[in-house]
Amino acid sequence: MATETTTLTLNIAGKLISLKRPLIMGILNLTPDSFYAESRCEGRERIAARAREIVEQGGDIIDAGAYSSRPGATDVTEEEETKRLCEGLGIIREIYPDIPVSIDTFRAGVARKAIEEFGAAIINDISGGADPAMYSTAAEFHTPYILMHMRGTPDTMQQHTQYGNITAEIIKYFSEKIARLHAVGVNDIILDPGFGFAKELDDNYRLLNELHEFTPFGMPILAGISRKSMIYRLLGTTPGESLNGTTAANMLALTKGANILRVHDVRECAETIKIFQKTNGK
Repeated sequence: MATETTTLTLNIAGKLISLKRPLIMGILNLTPDSFYAESRCEGRERIAARAREIVEQGGDIIDAGAYSSRPGATDVTEEEETKRLCEGLGIIREIYPDIPVSIDTFRAGVARKAIEEFGAAIINDISGGADPAMYSTAAEFHTPYILMHMRGTPDTMQQHTQYGNITAEIIKYFSEKIARLHAVGVNDIILDPGFGFAKELDDNYRLLNELHEFTPFGMPILAGISRKSMIYRLLGTTPGESLNGTTAANMLALTKGANILRVHDVRECAETIKIFQKTNGK
């Protein structure tokens, strides 16, 4: 593994983006059944309003997804996922032709269409490459690829939460997947330990505390903690009451080396980053 000696960068849609300041990835859910009800965007007005909210509050990337990955979510066909996603991307592009858009999908066909027709700039794959064509798709379009750790599928992942040393096992997982990605020509890889995916409550907090263990890869680290069960279960609240806990967890993630925060609440995240940078003399 490489040692981080310089500021990390990403090639996003042909532009070299510095990660000296952590980036904010604002969530735009194009699903009717996301775990956090307030984040669901259906209809032109709601989608447009959410896109504007993300950008105006300081978001750097819009992460659009049309397949809910919460446990027990209803399965949708590739055709339905593509339809939802294309409708949403069309609205986003009318308002913001150039904003970097990340596509939250595990299907290579969906990613390809989003890239070719709407200029999607990043592939966010929760499956780590379960679709055999996904790695080659990312390589073909020179698209940054978010490599997330998960076991099983969203429907079965909580049956696969037994670990010896969770951090060491995820490091091994990343090492193997990175080698495969490099072999097909994917150069820009973002690492996501997959908070909440095939992990028990204590696993998530151990990963948060040991997030810095992934920095020797020399690749950007994404933390997707926003309003997840690791927060509201610990605090005895609900997703809707988890903003304060999310802010606290995001600050911890920054101190442990996170370069990208994937969030529902963009304004609060931007303020967290500003305080983090001021504290660290940046």
